[in-house]
Amino acid sequence: MRKLLFALLFIFAVLPELQAQTKTPYMKPAPKEDSFHLGMAGYTFVHFDIDKTLAVMQRLGVHYLCIKDFHLPLNADAQTIAAFKKKLADHGVTGYAVGPIYMKSQAEVDRAFAYAQRVGVNLIVGVPNYDLLDYTENKVKETGIRLAIHLHGPDMNLYPSATDIWNRIKDRDSRMGICLDIGHDLRYNQDPLQDLQRYRSRVFDIHMKDVTGNTKADHAIELGRGRIDFQRFVKILRKIHYTGSCSLEYEKDMKDPFLGIAESVGYFRGVCQSVK
Repeated sequence: MRKLLFALLFIFAVLPELQAQTKTPYMKPAPKEDSFHLGMAGYTFVHFDIDKTLAVMQRLGVHYLCIKDFHLPLNADAQTIAAFKKKLADHGVTGYAVGPIYMKSQAEVDRAFAYAQRVGVNLIVGVPNYDLLDYTENKVKETGIRLAIHLHGPDMNLYPSATDIWNRIKDRDSRMGICLDIGHDLRYNQDPLQDLQRYRSRVFDIHMKDVTGNTKADHAIELGRGRIDFQRFVKILRKIHYTGSCSLEYEKDMKDPFLGIAESVGYFRGVCQSVK
C-alpha cells in the first residue's frame, strides 16, 4: 500500500512537466489574406530618387508602387522603361499604375495614355481638365486603359471631392473611375468612408492619408493619429470586396518622412490583422 501511495505521488508530481513537454506550442494564426493590397503613392517620395524609394519599400515589405513621372519621365523611351522595371523587380516591387498625371490639353491626354502603354500598366491616376472628359473617354475606349481621377479636396477647384468626380463620370465608360484620396475628401468636409461605399463600383484606386480634421486648414498626419476611422475603413474594404491598392500617400515631414511612413505602414497592417 505504501509503495502504491509513493507511486501515485510521483505520478502527480511529474504529470504537469510531462504535459508541458508534450503540449503543442502556440502558433500565431496567419494573417487574413485580403483582396486589396498595401501600396505606396510615388508622390510620397517627391524629394528622393527611385533607388531610395525602392530601398525604403523593400525594407518595409511594400510591393506596389503608383509611379510618378519624377521617377520615370513621361517621355521615357523603351530602354529607360525596361531598366526602370527591372530595378523595381529586383526590389520585389510592381508598378501597378502611373500618376497622378495632370492633363490640360488633348496633347497631354495623348501623352499620358501613350506613357501608360509603354510602361505596361492598365491604370492611370489622372486629372484631366473638365472640358477634356469627352476626349479622355475616347482614349479610354481606344486603349482599354482605365482612368482613376484623383481628387484634391479644398486645395483645387478641379475635382474637389469623390461626389464631384462621380457626377461627371457615372454615365460614361465604366473604365472611368475614382482615385479616392480619403484624407483630401475629409478635408473637403465629406465622409470618405461613406463615399467609398456609395461609389464603390468606380473606386479603382485609394490614396491613404490621415488628417487632423475636416477643413482646408487641417493637414496630413501619421495613420491612426487623425480623424479617419481605419477600423471602419478596413471593414468596408472587405464588405465591398475591394480589389485595388490602398497606397499610402504620406504628406508630412516630406523631406524626412521615413519614421512617419514606417509608423503608418505598421499601423495599417496592425488594423488589418486586428479587425475581424
